[in-house]
Amino acid sequence: MQVKLLTVLLAALLVLVTPHRSLGSEKASVPHDLKESAQNNSSLIHSHQKEAISLFTSDFKKKVSGVEYHQHDNPIQKGDVGNADDIALRLLHLRNGSLQNVRNTFESVPVDDEANTTFVGEQNPGSHVDSSQLNKTAGIKNDSGIKNDSDNSDRPTENHKDTSTKGFTFEGNPDHEKMSICNVSHPGKTERVDMEFTSSIVDNEYIITFNGYYKSQARKRFISSALQEAGLTSWKIMPRINPAHTYPSDFDVVQFHGQSDKAGVEALKDHPLVKRVTPHKKVTRSLKFTKVDENDEPEVDEDFDIKHGGSFNSRNAGRKSLSTPAMWLSPSKYKSRKLLRAVPKQIVSALQAEMLWGLGYTGAGVKVAIFDTGLATDHPHFKRGRLKDRTNWTNEKTLDDGLGHGTFVAGVIASHKECLGFAPDADIYVFRVFTNNQVSYTSWFLDAFNYAILKKIDVLNLSIGGPDFMDHPFVDKVWELTANKVIMVSAIGNDGPLYGTLNNPADQLDVIGVGGINFEHQIARFSSRGMTTWELPAGYGRVKPDIVTYGSAVRGSALKSSCRSLSGTSVASPVVAGAVTLLISAVLDKKHMINPASMKQALMSTARRLPDVNMFEQGYGRLDLALALRTLKNYTPQASASPSYIDLLESPYMWPYCTQPIYYGGMPVIVNVTLLNGMGVTGKIVDKPKWEPYTPEFGSFIEVSFSYSADLWPWSGYLAISITASKDAAAWDGIAKGQVTLTIESPPEDEETEPRRSTIMLPIRAKIIQTPPRSKRILWDQYHNLRYPPGYFPRDNLRMKNDPLDWNGDHIHTNFKDMYQQLREKGYYVEVLGSPYTCFDASQYGTLLVVDPEEEYFSEEIVKLKRDIDNGLSLIVFADWYNVSVMKKVKFYDENTRQWWMPDTGGANVPALNELLAPLEMAFSDVVYEGDFKIGEHDMYYASGTSIAKFPEEGLLLTESLKNQGFEVIKANTWTVTNVPILGIHQVGTGPNSGRVALYGDSNCLDSSHMQKDCFWMLSALLEYTAHNSMPAGLPGFKKMTLPPVTEMPTRMEGNHLHRYSKVIDGSLGATHHHPLPQCPSLIWAKPYPINKSAPSDIYQPQRLLSIDIDSPLNSANHPDVGFPAARDPALLDLQPHLSGPILGQDRFTWFPVLAFLGTSLVALFLFNQYYRTKSRPKRKQRARPRKLTQTPYSGKMPGV
Repeated sequence: MQVKLLTVLLAALLVLVTPHRSLGSEKASVPHDLKESAQNNSSLIHSHQKEAISLFTSDFKKKVSGVEYHQHDNPIQKGDVGNADDIALRLLHLRNGSLQNVRNTFESVPVDDEANTTFVGEQNPGSHVDSSQLNKTAGIKNDSGIKNDSDNSDRPTENHKDTSTKGFTFEGNPDHEKMSICNVSHPGKTERVDMEFTSSIVDNEYIITFNGYYKSQARKRFISSALQEAGLTSWKIMPRINPAHTYPSDFDVVQFHGQSDKAGVEALKDHPLVKRVTPHKKVTRSLKFTKVDENDEPEVDEDFDIKHGGSFNSRNAGRKSLSTPAMWLSPSKYKSRKLLRAVPKQIVSALQAEMLWGLGYTGAGVKVAIFDTGLATDHPHFKRGRLKDRTNWTNEKTLDDGLGHGTFVAGVIASHKECLGFAPDADIYVFRVFTNNQVSYTSWFLDAFNYAILKKIDVLNLSIGGPDFMDHPFVDKVWELTANKVIMVSAIGNDGPLYGTLNNPADQLDVIGVGGINFEHQIARFSSRGMTTWELPAGYGRVKPDIVTYGSAVRGSALKSSCRSLSGTSVASPVVAGAVTLLISAVLDKKHMINPASMKQALMSTARRLPDVNMFEQGYGRLDLALALRTLKNYTPQASASPSYIDLLESPYMWPYCTQPIYYGGMPVIVNVTLLNGMGVTGKIVDKPKWEPYTPEFGSFIEVSFSYSADLWPWSGYLAISITASKDAAAWDGIAKGQVTLTIESPPEDEETEPRRSTIMLPIRAKIIQTPPRSKRILWDQYHNLRYPPGYFPRDNLRMKNDPLDWNGDHIHTNFKDMYQQLREKGYYVEVLGSPYTCFDASQYGTLLVVDPEEEYFSEEIVKLKRDIDNGLSLIVFADWYNVSVMKKVKFYDENTRQWWMPDTGGANVPALNELLAPLEMAFSDVVYEGDFKIGEHDMYYASGTSIAKFPEEGLLLTESLKNQGFEVIKANTWTVTNVPILGIHQVGTGPNSGRVALYGDSNCLDSSHMQKDCFWMLSALLEYTAHNSMPAGLPGFKKMTLPPVTEMPTRMEGNHLHRYSKVIDGSLGATHHHPLPQCPSLIWAKPYPINKSAPSDIYQPQRLLSIDIDSPLNSANHPDVGFPAARDPALLDLQPHLSGPILGQDRFTWFPVLAFLGTSLVALFLFNQYYRTKSRPKRKQRARPRKLTQTPYSGKMPGV
């Protein structure tokens, strides 16, 4: 009996600790090909594991109905009866650690929603082609028997190596945008795809956006009336022959001839039905597949120290799932890291999609759109009849994919053979928006987006992106898409590990922005980091990406057949899109509740947080498919906040907030919270947000101010919270806590009579210190930094021809992150100034730090800065190159648009800087220098910097020998110049209270974008000088010298367009003049409503959704009562007693009690069995040992040892 019981317990223990893929019921409706895949996967399970599973499930068939478990330890409740496979599936998950208006307009137009027709676009944007003739020429039929007789002999095949595209160089386009490399090298495979996006303004073409949807004849009348009143006749409306051309539209593309552009644009803007007039843009993508060594090291970001919240080494990776995919692909399975990367990875297994397939969910009933390079109708990886619609929005006569990227993306979402996709039964809608030459236009996207709304698409994958969040027609159309319940999933970008490199549209509130991780659950080095830069300089960026998932070495469909592996966030994006499609198919009965906000809430609230990674790298964490399904099954429409709590102490997740405490008199810390409204597409905040300080937790020492969206649309809004210490805390050290409470209201839906309301509680915890001394406080000038977009501001290093645009935002938490960390480690407190110099109290700060400014200065700023320096404020300036001749040389030219585009300024705006420094008798030159040199023991590199042209004779200068890079750019010759003054220090005035000034001609040594050699040590030395008037340590060679008189100062380039983007100057009326000095921002501190409440020391709170029933089962048509567990955090229950439901989104330990119980029982049974056997065995008589020893001498033997 004991042996049998011991065997049963041993079998149960093996089930809990043995990896296997899934245990779906035989009754489940699983596609035949997926069954084959599951059978192949199950062959990995050892025979003894299968026997244990069989014994365990058969035992539960007999006993499960009468067994009772504690609800926090096991999801199986008393009386919860299901078949053995159902119960095993629950324990498998437990063991794994707990797994409008526009639409109405279109609906009036008859359309076959399930039509299998295909379309082709126009021959070119500027020529009219009859659609029937074009279809005939292309040899295109419908998808039921599609045929293309056109000559495609030059189309690249799967094995092509040259896409006939060039990288982004200076000989490019006048309006180039630096956009993401959406796929990069993947570890452990033989191929990688490198992708880069650029865009340009199409010469003389403009997109006219209307306030509504109108037929083509009506739109033509509106445009004609506006232009005729202005007396313009040289224009035409560009024909757009595509699948949407017969339907009402909200835009047209107009081309002007001659010099009538400006007058025509102004006339159209004045028309009452015209919403906006913007330049038409052309997008070019560079896609190249290259072979790579299988033994390359994996892409891991190791440049960000763990204590600051960066990526971490694989040796420090946290706990891994015990599922079969994770076990068989884990590093511990193989002794060599190189061998590990040769292991094929089935992406659906990594996210346990087979579990949902076993429940009968395979994507059926969901429409998914793929915006990419097309897809062949006869590709063997896709089920017959699932490819519902293929449309071509380009000027080429084909619907097929000539490059392979669109095929790969579609395969990750919906393939059913070999390399499996997530939703093989989904309805696939293919939108071909890129040509084989990888060219697209904004108007193509706009028409395609309108068509997606018309087709009532549920999920849209867009694996493209760029930094131009000011491409208004594109951004507006994305808002319109999501307002019509289209869930858009987009890649966050491949410009990591730099911060502030997010791409649009993934950085929008209403879009699911996806970052990438590898299969070791590390943030991929290529994955772009936050924050968003829309809000600079006055505000602070939002948290993005939203979630991360596998994007490194992911297997997907190749161009013709078989599989290939690619890496990049454009790979991670279809992983999430496929998962979202699969999830929607599992909750079709609640589809009326599924919208972009509710889906984001479900994904983010259940995501697994990665250890030692901050929120601007991972968002809410990695995708958890099973828990997201559980949440959607029990979802109730509600509002939520992201982040769901504000803990200014939590390290590293809350980086950079956790790096610096708050104090009285400091610039307020701004936390930009995203509000998601799953109750409706529109909403508003009722009354005002309320600040409720915790009385026992010194909450009264915190002051907060609110700025928020007047309307939440579509599905989202923002809440900016400014946080500082009150005057009462000026001499206090400690931790203060409180909470912000707000209520969001949306109109009633369906048969409801009352508005929908949801209340959000946002806990806040902050560390307050006494106000630091003035010498330790640094003020960073953010107000005078400009970037792309909107203007062309070139990179500070002229050698970086492949990345010439300055688009990182120049912020201490983006491309100057490393510099900021160094300053904090030295004990300095860094604050950010987002307003003019007239808006800060200089007596509070020791040094004003001005780095690489592109903006102009108000005259009032110049006067005030001189006065502040006389009264003790010090100034450090890191400038950059400026030369009109060089600027003209690095202009962009595009053969297609026949247009040159000049930089609006140089690396820095030296003429404006010189005006700022003029009262100090200092100035920079317009000579561009470059070269390597040494200062003391430090190696230095001068990357396209300028020199000091004017300096007081009492000051000290440091000179070096450098190459004249400007001469090299213009004449293509090198010329070395000696005694170039590059660094100067000076004590202003003779009084003891006057400030000090330090100038350096290059900022690249502080900028992490393309840094070759940092100069953080030099910045620290200069700060010691400005704070204490002590000679900078480690800076030998300073000397007094008289500079030659300046005959000609640097001047602004004639015809520059800086006034278009400047906050200081205006040129709209002809001559450039200054704007009026803006008023300084004045924060209104919220009235406190103290509450007698205490909070736990750690307020970490994974986003928690209301009305989630932990006891409710997860049902399916084929599997009754299969549920998934969720964990609770007792600390949060104390913090939020009024909320009910599970706390989701973190690794769970609920299987430990079961395992501990079984293990203890096993050990106890073994000991009892041994004791019983010993007691029941008859004793044998033995000779006493002393007697044996006494007999030894007589036997002639001695005892052996």
